[in-house]
Amino acid sequence: MTIEDLKAERSKAWREDLRKSIKNKDRSSIPRVHMNELDADYRSHNYEEVNLGLRAEQALIEASRCLDCATPTCIEGCPVGINIPKFIKNIERGEFLEAAKALKETSALPAVCGRVCPQEKQCESRCIHLKMGKEAVAIGHLERFAADYERESGLLSVPDVSKNNGTKIAVVGSGPAGLAFAGDMAKFGYQVSVFEALHEIGGVLKYGIPSFRLPNDVVDVEIEILRKMGVEFITNCIIGKTLSYEDLQEEGFKGIFIASGAGLPNFMDIPGENLVGVLSSNEYLTRVNLMDAANPESDTPVLKGKRIAIIGGGNTAMDSVRTARRLGAEKAMIVYRRSEEEMPARLEEVKHAKEEGITFLTLHNPIEYIGDEKGRVRHMKLQKMQLGEADASGRRKPIEIEGATELVEVDIVVVSVGVSPNPLIPSAFTGLQISKWGTVIVNQETMQSDLLDVYAGGDIVRGGATVILAMGDGRKAAAAMHKGFKRA
Repeated sequence: MTIEDLKAERSKAWREDLRKSIKNKDRSSIPRVHMNELDADYRSHNYEEVNLGLRAEQALIEASRCLDCATPTCIEGCPVGINIPKFIKNIERGEFLEAAKALKETSALPAVCGRVCPQEKQCESRCIHLKMGKEAVAIGHLERFAADYERESGLLSVPDVSKNNGTKIAVVGSGPAGLAFAGDMAKFGYQVSVFEALHEIGGVLKYGIPSFRLPNDVVDVEIEILRKMGVEFITNCIIGKTLSYEDLQEEGFKGIFIASGAGLPNFMDIPGENLVGVLSSNEYLTRVNLMDAANPESDTPVLKGKRIAIIGGGNTAMDSVRTARRLGAEKAMIVYRRSEEEMPARLEEVKHAKEEGITFLTLHNPIEYIGDEKGRVRHMKLQKMQLGEADASGRRKPIEIEGATELVEVDIVVVSVGVSPNPLIPSAFTGLQISKWGTVIVNQETMQSDLLDVYAGGDIVRGGATVILAMGDGRKAAAAMHKGFKRA
């Protein structure tokens, strides 16, 4: 999407008429519409989606706040380059289905992104309203509204795809990076096959994010659109085990995009981590989200307890602690070594957790887990912390307060302190350059690896990152691979 394309869209008569219909001064004085939510006490005992979305009349009001800027800086903040004013102005004029189509021009997962992307740090952080001391336009809420409206109407649009050019492309992993890449390559006319190690398509969208934040049926509808675009999905297939890199080449795949994520949990290497009841957030969430472990009759049950501690302060930690609450924990705790201000989790997630009765033990860090005679965790020893100067991340460095510790009773500990890529893919693709963190090293402009037919993106390149950044990698890789084929 070029500057000329944006100008051409903006100069259409209907856009000009909308701009003239309300003065910018009046638009900027309209207060931001806030998301409708389920009651906190009610929702903390079930898996219903917490955010309820905007009603049509709310969406119309919020869309009218957009000034339709001549230079839309909000687009610069979007990793997948959505034409934000175009879809918002379609909402303002009541053309909700057209708004959904505009989203699908660049995003394979608009209903997902409208729910889980940190818009406040991306598109909304560039909104002109902020410079005027106002709240940003609720771009994420409007994105969700348009995508949900289309889904609920049953009038699902399928993006146009070019004629099949016969070139086979393999995608390793069906998470957000893989799905975004697959969607763009299908539009270009390639024959795309997505290989997924698990039995469900969606990657982290299915196993990592609870249904109270992202319902599975929302993900399934967006995957179905990709199927209608011609994308093939193959489940229960582990690239590096079931099929090798050489097998893919022999089967005629001319390009491969690695989007296998970072599913190897990190631990802290402290005493007691091998006790029964200490597990990773990956295992905890996967069991509940993907394997029905909350059901007492499940073949793969999850441990339940009355006092559960989650170690970490990111979105995955919030997902875990809110899941623990829904599984019956009387006291579900976040243990985080910095203060709340330094937490990487979205403000919305922290707000929801507090409303649901989560306890926050900030400026605490576990140094030991203590078990009973049966080897089950019963206590955690916490080191009290204080904040020093800022470190490389820009956050203030946590420093131990000498001699200040606390013993806290626990039944279960869920460790959520980051993830690393599974070494299977890097080891199976001889010739890939791998970093000391186990990530695949690529050209950041093209996402191409040292193996010329292999590109990579998402968490396998970044380590742990957001859904939208992974999608941005997928789109960038698709554009570069397509350009490479055209040049060849």
